[in-house]
Amino acid sequence: MTEPGIFSLLWVLIALPLAGAAILLFGGRRTDRWGPYLGVLTVCTSAVIGVLMLLGLMALPAEERSITQTVYSWIAVGSLQVDFALQLDQLSMVFVLLITIVGALIHIYSLGYMAHDPDRRKFFGYLNLFVAAMLLLVLANNYLLLYVGWEGVGLASYLLIGFWQYKPSAAAAAKKAFIINRVGDVGLSLAIMLIFVTFGSVTFGEVFGQVGEASEGTLTAIGLLLLLAAAGKSAQFPLQAWLLDAMEGPTPVSALIHAATMVTAGVYLIVRSHVIFDAAVWAATAVVVVGLITIFMGAIIGSAKDDIKKSLAGSTMSQIGYMVFAAGLGPIGYIFAIFHLLTHGVFKAGLFLGAGSVMHGMNDDVNMRRYGTLKGLMVITFVTFMAGYLAIIGIPPFAGFWSKDEIIHAAFERNALIGVATILAAGITGFYMTRMIAMTFFGKARWEEGVHPHESPKVMTIPLIILAIGSTLLGMALLFWGNIESWLEPVTGFASEPTPFPTWVYIVVTLIVVIIGAIIGWVMYARRPVPIEAPRGSWLTRAARKDLYGDAVNDALVVRPSFALSKALTIFDARGVDGFVNGLAGSVGAISGRLRRTQTGFARSYALSMVGGALLVALALVLVQS
Repeated sequence: MTEPGIFSLLWVLIALPLAGAAILLFGGRRTDRWGPYLGVLTVCTSAVIGVLMLLGLMALPAEERSITQTVYSWIAVGSLQVDFALQLDQLSMVFVLLITIVGALIHIYSLGYMAHDPDRRKFFGYLNLFVAAMLLLVLANNYLLLYVGWEGVGLASYLLIGFWQYKPSAAAAAKKAFIINRVGDVGLSLAIMLIFVTFGSVTFGEVFGQVGEASEGTLTAIGLLLLLAAAGKSAQFPLQAWLLDAMEGPTPVSALIHAATMVTAGVYLIVRSHVIFDAAVWAATAVVVVGLITIFMGAIIGSAKDDIKKSLAGSTMSQIGYMVFAAGLGPIGYIFAIFHLLTHGVFKAGLFLGAGSVMHGMNDDVNMRRYGTLKGLMVITFVTFMAGYLAIIGIPPFAGFWSKDEIIHAAFERNALIGVATILAAGITGFYMTRMIAMTFFGKARWEEGVHPHESPKVMTIPLIILAIGSTLLGMALLFWGNIESWLEPVTGFASEPTPFPTWVYIVVTLIVVIIGAIIGWVMYARRPVPIEAPRGSWLTRAARKDLYGDAVNDALVVRPSFALSKALTIFDARGVDGFVNGLAGSVGAISGRLRRTQTGFARSYALSMVGGALLVALALVLVQS
């Protein structure tokens, strides 16, 4: 339905940060002084509009909470009719709030974090561009428009990861993220083509209404292509290698893009396309497998990294893996995938910004082995970081407890084996997050000479406090006050299956495993001295430090074969194609040269040639007649 009033401003949600990006990026140096504040204002205004729209949706009956706004007729070519149309429903609404509210807090934090950067006006322009693209992605009412937002998010991510392009590592990380994401984007583009060929439309409502008429093989192909797209954008196996390198970007980028928003786009794509996955069992199973593999890969990598941001990046891989895994479970998991996405977006943004605050006080040092005993010197950072820590490991009543335990319970509803696996991964989470807390805030001081740890300014700590409050209360608010299950059920559907044991049994067992993991982490890194130089460690530790050889695998399976193919094609082009062309040209030239010798200019020579030719013709006629 289309509604007047506040919903008529749906396009403004996107237009505000997009206009801010245009002014900041094309306005030049004249906008340096006030440009960053404009960037903050645009996103904050979008956040206010988003809250008002939430109130407007809540006032409507559940069956009427889908608002469509057609901005203009976009593509009209034969049977391909696509509008530039936006759709606001319960699912896109929660993403609007996450993107704008968390985005606004990160923009404010960046005023302090990037205060001394000479190009901070450009930085805020890129942030605005990212927010606009992400909003377009989640508000599009068709796959083609979603693809525009999808590519916009990829462009903004490339610009922000490589923002400090004078650093070779940052430039390389940006290229790596861009290229790997293009692999996933090919999957999405092929999926959209197959969707149009199959259903004659790319609009969500029309496509989902015809799913029952398509063959299972076609739906499986579409589902697998969508999964490939999700794996690229959400850093899931086997396209996960770019995320850890992306930590070369400024810390607010890590918080906004690689914790709260962009990496959740793949989860959104799967849940939005749930009708397709419900009908494609093998594709849904592949989603479960990919999510489960990534849960453990990210957790193992996070357990071995000494770079605080890269350890959090491994954690992000793992937590997004939980969401993808839940989305693959079908109607019993869609809601909980989004539930955990929301809580994770808040507490992980707080953890990344907390890491940025630590770096700010430690002269941008990211090595946790050179931290220690910061809890008394950075009190606000420590307290807010602890809120995020307790949320991510799932200690009640903090936010992660409510959302991640729902995923674990849903896993047991489907299969006891995968349920046990999710509990084990939760224990590893307890270990690596306790390791991070112990190395950073406890133990003895291991600072380098000249470092004087200090608390961050208020413009940075106030967003930390707000995110810490969210890390503490958001889970309970969404589950009990917001009733997230009934809110999302009209869009995603919901189903529940019986389990062998009562819910409290799984909760208790999960908490015991998490506490055991935390105790191991505490004993190893708080009760024992932490060496400045990392010990050699076990083979698994060494592998985790190298990102479980993700780059080596990509190099062996993709990069080297690509170089070999390019070299072979170059040789074929030089010796084959060029050789044939050049050889043919040489042959023609040689024949021409020989024929040219017959052109003497003497009449007697030409007469002799004519007589000779006549004799040859006569001889041929005689032979034919005989």
